[in-house]
Amino acid sequence: MNIAVDAMGGDHAPRVAVLGAIEAAEELGIKVTLVGNMDIIQKELASHPSTGCVSVFHCRETVQMDEAPLRAVRQKKDSSIVVAFDLVKRGEADAVVSAGNSGATLASGVLALGKIEGVERPAIAGIFPVERGYVVLIDVGANVDCRPTHLFQFGAMAHVFAASCLGMKNPSIGLLSIGEEGSKGNELVRLTRQLFEQSHMNFVGNVEGRDIFAGNVSIIVCDGFVGNVALKLSEGMAEAVTGWLRSELKDSIAGKAALLFGRRSLGKFKKRLNYEEYGGAPLLGINGVGIICHGKSSTSAIKNAVRLAVQYVNNRLIENMVEQLPLWLKGRPAMRGDIN
Repeated sequence: MNIAVDAMGGDHAPRVAVLGAIEAAEELGIKVTLVGNMDIIQKELASHPSTGCVSVFHCRETVQMDEAPLRAVRQKKDSSIVVAFDLVKRGEADAVVSAGNSGATLASGVLALGKIEGVERPAIAGIFPVERGYVVLIDVGANVDCRPTHLFQFGAMAHVFAASCLGMKNPSIGLLSIGEEGSKGNELVRLTRQLFEQSHMNFVGNVEGRDIFAGNVSIIVCDGFVGNVALKLSEGMAEAVTGWLRSELKDSIAGKAALLFGRRSLGKFKKRLNYEEYGGAPLLGINGVGIICHGKSSTSAIKNAVRLAVQYVNNRLIENMVEQLPLWLKGRPAMRGDIN
């Protein structure tokens, strides 16, 4: 197993990428290839020697966070994210992890590996913790303008992913809307609902924003604009709730005692809300495993993202996608909302 890590991507690159790669390689017993400027990476490696499971693949360029993704990957053929996916294409790596420009990660994956049959647009699947297990929210930022067919494909991709990698048997699928009734929502939601109702997937109807953390549905489908807002709102709320709780407990003697004796439980609570514990979000629809991490990812987040990549490769995610996805999409009738 060899995971290619975009060492130049992210707000804290290359330090966190190097440290995360070292920790992942040692804990998981795998190889990790750091892709980026060798001189810069070697300086970090000199301060943090590894067991030899971490190697460097040199490239000269980096796609910056504010660059136009498609233009950047086409012009910067020797950038770390482009080269990382090329390693997968050549069979020299099994998956890619990047905390860099998410649009460039998507574009590089599509250009290097292509899309799985039946997929018009790949999507990013966010994994949210609930009381028992997880909820998959798709898409969380790859596609801000969608057609009904795109959302239907997102649901099908998430279905195969949840069954293959999260242990969900016949996962239930809900469509994010402003009400549970079939008449609620915009035209995109109403037409997409018809597609799911005519499919063989376990579609339960419309769900609302409060259902994301309720755990009463396995997969929630939306366009990338709505999904990204929901993702960032959840991250902000988690940080705020943790801060409020700590502040309230420190304001009284009883609270301080609870903080002291309940430190372990509070630690578990904070850990559960911390997105870094889940590493990153899988990019579904490309013909290979790609993990997109938060731009502010820490060493722990990179390590956990590599762990996820290993898990998804071992669970044969792509093989299952190639085999099963066309079957879920086959035979679906054309609709008025499918026009280009």
